[in-house]
Amino acid sequence: MSVMFLLIGASLLVAVGFLLAFLWAVKKGQFDDKYTPSIRMLMDDPPNTKNETKK
Repeated sequence: MSVMFLLIGASLLVAVGFLLAFLWAVKKGQFDDKYTPSIRMLMDDPPNTKNETKK
């Protein structure tokens, strides 16, 4: 029975840690851009001229 209390306490500690990390990310503006992720797959990648070999 004491192991169950230990596991409940550990899970609550982990849950509070994830909640704090989420709130920190929201406060820092990680989720502000709602438009760009939806069209990112439509954008072309810039050409990579560094690794191209010239013939």
